[in-house]
Amino acid sequence: MGRLLILVDSLIVLIGLLYTYFPQAISWFGNLPGDIKVEKPNSKFYFPITSMILLSILFNLFMRIYKHMG
Repeated sequence: MGRLLILVDSLIVLIGLLYTYFPQAISWFGNLPGDIKVEKPNSKFYFPITSMILLSILFNLFMRIYKHMG
């Protein structure tokens, strides 16, 4: 469990560094086709369904690889 927490935290730090120093590298995330955006004069609604499906698939692959390694 400790190794998993270290790996997840390292991944979060890496994403944070990318977002801070190279924002154009991940600017596509949240703007994929299928992400729902509704903007009206007094309100905005944003539901990133495609981005969350992609994130779920990547997380699932990461967990499967981790399970097979240790």
